[in-house]
Amino acid sequence: MNLLQREYPIIVHSHLGWDWVWQRPQQFMSRLSQRHAVLFIEGPLPEENLDESRLEARPAADYSNVIVVRMRMPGAKWFDGDWVDNERRRLVQELLAGPLGASFQEPIQWFYDPMAVTAFAGHMNEQAIVFDCMDQLSQFKGAPDVLVKRERHLLEVADIVFAGGPKLGAEKRKFNANTFVYGCGVDADHFGKAMDPTIQRPVDVANLPKPILGFFGVIDERMDYALLAELADAFSTGSIVLIGPWTKVDPAHFPQRPNLHYLDKRSYDQLPNYAAVFDVCLLPFALNPATEFVNPTKVLEYLATGRPVISTAIADVMLQFSEFVKIAHSHTEFVEQCQNVCRCSDLAVRKLALEVARRNTWEQVVENLERHIWDVLSSRTAARSSASPSGQALPMIAG
Repeated sequence: MNLLQREYPIIVHSHLGWDWVWQRPQQFMSRLSQRHAVLFIEGPLPEENLDESRLEARPAADYSNVIVVRMRMPGAKWFDGDWVDNERRRLVQELLAGPLGASFQEPIQWFYDPMAVTAFAGHMNEQAIVFDCMDQLSQFKGAPDVLVKRERHLLEVADIVFAGGPKLGAEKRKFNANTFVYGCGVDADHFGKAMDPTIQRPVDVANLPKPILGFFGVIDERMDYALLAELADAFSTGSIVLIGPWTKVDPAHFPQRPNLHYLDKRSYDQLPNYAAVFDVCLLPFALNPATEFVNPTKVLEYLATGRPVISTAIADVMLQFSEFVKIAHSHTEFVEQCQNVCRCSDLAVRKLALEVARRNTWEQVVENLERHIWDVLSSRTAARSSASPSGQALPMIAG
């Protein structure tokens, strides 16, 4: 059997909701679900007036092999960490004690959320544990104090660690030698639709004054809001457009200008339509603890649109994409870079950028991830076989 056809179920523990912005967890799991049953467990949410915990399970829209699990817990007990851990595990184990459990025997446990490790690692009869570390979550605003300790525990028990960028990978490899760096991929055909001159322009941006400098993604503590204000002032006859939901920040504190437009969340399917009106794609991140290890998904997506890209001096962007992305080391330089590319964009560089985007597909990344998982599973099978006196493989035991 081809290793990519080997079937094993996957139980995912994610701090991001399935219906949140379409990011690395959804990109990976939507593709892995073509070969594997996926149970996508979102982090629990407290509700003030709830008396007892509740669990909801449903198939993901358009991905019937992905079951999304959402848990709600009484707010009065939310700060009792041991109770929350036990309750998380109880709810999921009760769910899998029913008919759904037949599809999730001897799973791979796949963690995005280190807070889930105490509740689930070693408790689900798993074959192996994967930690897909996409961010340094402990440096994000609002991170719980215990997160560092739990992530260290997860790094200790994980059979494989995937890191979202080279700087993050070097950090995690200090604690788990079986760490591999895989940045994000891109659906180049999807974002390449932005280059189609006949694509429909969304009505809320189609008639905005040019040039249009655009961003899509989550708007949070990583954004350099002072830079946004300077850009809006420098392009007073143009438009600055930000597409995405906000979290952990108060929109009342966002800079306000007549030409600065906050459009909230748009669907993943709509993003090429918005990018089609952009003259420049922006990565206006602040340099702060939340961005120290960031490896933004949107860089390759931007490159696939065929638009010039301007970024602040994010470490992984400089390391991986400085040949294709204009890097600014100050607000003044960022404004100047935007002005320069609006006057004259380097078409040769943009052509090379398109080729890079087309080579870095999500499918290729997922194939590589599965090879590492297969290495772990096959080595365990071989070890058990050699340990059996009869020469037969021993039964699979809990991870």
